[in-house]
Amino acid sequence: MVDPITLEVIQERLISTVREMRGTLARVAYSSVLYEARDFSCVVMNAKGEAVAQSEDNPGHIIPLPWSVRIAIERFRDDINPGDVILINDPYSGGTHLNDVAVICPVFVGGRLLLFPAIRAHWADVGGMTPGSLSGTSTEIFQEGVRIPPIKIYEGGKLVRGVADLMFANMRVEPERRGDLQAMIETCRTAERRIHEMAAKFGIDGLLEAIDVILDRTEAQIRELIGRVPDGVYVYEDYLDASGTTDDPVLLKTRIEVTGTDVHVDFTGTAAQVAGPINASLAVTTTAVFTILKTVLDPDLPVNQGAFRPVRVTAPEGTILNARFPAACGGFAEIRRRTQSVVMGALSRALPDAIAGDVKGSANHCYVGGLDPETNSHFIFYEYPAGGPGGYLEADGSSAFRSFDEGDFSSIQPVESIENELPLVIERTALRTDSGGPGRTRGGLGIERDVRVATARASYSVLSDRCIIPPFGLHGGGAGAPNSFTYRHAGVELQPGKIPGKATGCPVVRGDVVLMRSAGGGGYGDPLARDPERVHEDVRLGFVTARGAADAYGVVFAPDGAVDAAATAALRASLVLQRCNLTVAAHDAASGEYSHGRRYVQVHPSTAKRFGLPEGTPIEIVVPVGAPLRAWVKLNDALASDAVWIGAEGAAMIGTAPGNAVRLRALALGFAVAPKSAAPKPTPASEAVSA
Repeated sequence: MVDPITLEVIQERLISTVREMRGTLARVAYSSVLYEARDFSCVVMNAKGEAVAQSEDNPGHIIPLPWSVRIAIERFRDDINPGDVILINDPYSGGTHLNDVAVICPVFVGGRLLLFPAIRAHWADVGGMTPGSLSGTSTEIFQEGVRIPPIKIYEGGKLVRGVADLMFANMRVEPERRGDLQAMIETCRTAERRIHEMAAKFGIDGLLEAIDVILDRTEAQIRELIGRVPDGVYVYEDYLDASGTTDDPVLLKTRIEVTGTDVHVDFTGTAAQVAGPINASLAVTTTAVFTILKTVLDPDLPVNQGAFRPVRVTAPEGTILNARFPAACGGFAEIRRRTQSVVMGALSRALPDAIAGDVKGSANHCYVGGLDPETNSHFIFYEYPAGGPGGYLEADGSSAFRSFDEGDFSSIQPVESIENELPLVIERTALRTDSGGPGRTRGGLGIERDVRVATARASYSVLSDRCIIPPFGLHGGGAGAPNSFTYRHAGVELQPGKIPGKATGCPVVRGDVVLMRSAGGGGYGDPLARDPERVHEDVRLGFVTARGAADAYGVVFAPDGAVDAAATAALRASLVLQRCNLTVAAHDAASGEYSHGRRYVQVHPSTAKRFGLPEGTPIEIVVPVGAPLRAWVKLNDALASDAVWIGAEGAAMIGTAPGNAVRLRALALGFAVAPKSAAPKPTPASEAVSA
């Protein structure tokens, strides 16, 4: 039996080992996505592939990394030996997307396989059809780079040179890729030394016994917390903007069943996998669920396999949340974040005080790459602008800040790093005014960044989401501004692809400016309940315009700039009267709630005219408690003029029923700023450089 003090010492030494791994890799990595952005995760696992210790890592890797290790163990079985190094990035083997490459190093003590230190790190390029590998319009995995099943890159301490040469010959900026691989391996060697020290101090059996107790204890702790959630079934749905190859929204649905200390989260009804990059493995989906539950229940509990045990996640095979080969999976981060959104929306009625407004909802992958004529080598600029977390019970969301689901990433790349290494100039970086979702507590603001191309020719690719359908607010709070990724050519702002947020290899030339605008977080609570003086301070700081203060918050300012209390009260009363409050009509089983993959609600034509909601208008059904339900308007002259038909399933999602009052609110969507035909003319042959 391990005594409590020794147990705590072992747990903290394991976590400390992971933190040392993180610190080491950030200092020795070759690419800025690792040493600046810290887009990697480290973990120590036992011989069964169970996570023993993690720290402030990328939540997107929490479950996929151990999942990959277990698949590698199954693949090699008894053929895992001292000095071996296993490599894997396959999305269908517990991976995320091809850019996230995992290094797994077995540690033997006294001839016995004891633990696995492992790292999953984002490599800036792994081949594929565009610099940076990630593409907004890829249709199958082969277009996204080199797919690596579990293989040995080192065997018995010796590099398998043929494997390495074949792999790196198909990746851009080869020196960086080789350097990052070696940095990851040496970081695992650092962990190996610490594991040997622990085995010597506590003994192999003592160390393993303590690890088992730690996992069981964490399971018991999280079960106790789950037991505080009211038993019941909670449902919700939301949409990804588009697949990347069509502009139709892509539906996600969740059903959360809480029974005692167990949670089952099911995604039946979610869209089938698409011919686009927004597909993901079940490991990614499971991670999204766990991230929300962990954040809501207790963010301070240790992250290890014990915390995963009470949660079961299911999704039909062949859907975007459990994709089959050869689905493209570059947008796994977009899938993960939208999955988090629907889980948050479902739990917002069960735990209304614990859930915040939705976040920017995307990794915001932006790539500018090409061949630099001055160095005659490829360059890749990878940017990932943070956005605004949602407002919450106690306070406004932070601005331009990484949220709970992103680990310790940097918010954006430093100007000095970019301009020193790449043929680019950062012209502007600022907070994005009026981007935070209105609410009693406001959503955080996004970022605006303008990047000028300073080489003859390059390509611009984007893989993002929440560029059309914005982040939602809670309990009456408004949506944040959607993401926007465009570029300016010859003074004209253009869309790099047919669909906002989805572009592949758009040509840009010297003097063009890439325009990045990240989303704001959703608001929390009725905006008309926000203290007018807080709105005044927002205007003073440039977070909100005077027009935004009036339209969203009903706040009016006197000529001297102070809040005009009487005018504010009058405007707020007027805005309340203008709201589209309707009564839920009786359910009609013969009416379908969905058409072409999207939800529709029905209103009388006179109602649509009175409130400016013509057929096809995207709306939110707003309720006092919980997340709004997104839908599109259909007209039905058989309905009463004060009624709205939602349907039985839709009503259940927002906790309402026939005869209850709900509010319809028009939803402003983001759209392309110019047609694709407005793309820049090719660079003259005298300036052209092969990208």
